[in-house]
Amino acid sequence: MNASKALLTLATTLLLGWPAMLPAADLSGAVVLVAKPELSDSVYRATILIATPLGRDQHVGFIINRPTPYTLGKMFPDHGPSQKVVEPVYLGGPFNSQAIFALVPQRESPGGTSIELMPGLYAAFDGATVDGIIESQPEQARFVAGLVAWRPGELQEEIKRGLWHVLEPDAALVLRKPTEGLWEELLRRSERAANAI
Repeated sequence: MNASKALLTLATTLLLGWPAMLPAADLSGAVVLVAKPELSDSVYRATILIATPLGRDQHVGFIINRPTPYTLGKMFPDHGPSQKVVEPVYLGGPFNSQAIFALVPQRESPGGTSIELMPGLYAAFDGATVDGIIESQPEQARFVAGLVAWRPGELQEEIKRGLWHVLEPDAALVLRKPTEGLWEELLRRSERAANAI
């Protein structure tokens, strides 16, 4: 990125007080997706997602603003460390919804089967690693049931159809608590930014 582009991105971010909207849907790295009001699907309506590329134009991600009425303690009553986690489990997406994943902010992989969603944020996929996070750093993590998966070209097509606002990745935003009102706030900011272009 050249200096003038970097300054423009920084200025936009400062003016909006939030991550800048990407000028085009560059899906070669992580993005934050904000559902547009036109997206009326019962799973994705009024959602915010983190999405990251897997290669071959495929993406994986998690809904970050759908808390469920369940905690880990309710889901796993015989697991002592789960009883100490007071935050709800979030609905991460419709695929593998029986599996619990951990989104954890750290600079290095938590180990096991984990992927870097964006710099400073990993998703742990395997049970042993998720259990380790529950036992050692549950306050920093977000636990989600299920994930979102896009086939090759599918996310780009959804963006072309106008279903998502695309924002730059921000680990603090992804893990913000509570999430109530976050979609409305990001939607207003995204729409203002789109109207200013």
